[in-house]
Amino acid sequence: MGGRIVGLSGSISRPSRTRVLVEAAVDRDATRYGRTPSVIELSDLAPSLGSAARPSDLNAAAKASMEMFVSADALVLGSPVYKGSYGGLFKHFLDLLDPLSLVGKPVLLIATGGGPRHALVVEHQLRPLLGFFEAQTLATGIYASDQDFRDGTLASELLLERLDRAVAQFAPFLSAPLPEAAAPAPAYAAGRA
Repeated sequence: MGGRIVGLSGSISRPSRTRVLVEAAVDRDATRYGRTPSVIELSDLAPSLGSAARPSDLNAAAKASMEMFVSADALVLGSPVYKGSYGGLFKHFLDLLDPLSLVGKPVLLIATGGGPRHALVVEHQLRPLLGFFEAQTLATGIYASDQDFRDGTLASELLLERLDRAVAQFAPFLSAPLPEAAAPAPAYAAGRA
């Protein structure tokens, strides 16, 4: 089938729970829809990204990451919560994109935080941000807190079930279309109006 699923881990920490969750989502997505998985770590781009005022200021690796990001079939965007919102460098990565570069692109939104009080960051911060880009954010967003991880891995069955529900919502965007001969006839054509 080809194509690529790209995740952006907006954490500058290592190890990173955000990275673990973004990677799990990208891997599930790529496996289900036959795409190549890739994860961009913001920490790898930080020196170049932090000093860039425009895309042309980025080094070659950061430019390549940005090109891979905008050319992906689907995206998984994850950010840790910083003071009730996404991180500044995460936002700066998006600020350098052309405002039309994500129009219609399916995006799974993910956030991680210390506890449940930041759970609405996906709805109140990330979703409006991607709305500006006219991206197609999936109905289910994912928020994970410290209690969802154990020894650096995902440990919550409920979280994994929610993640699988979210990944299933990529289907209208990533599943292969039916061949014309196999496509169901419209209701009006068969006299079922």
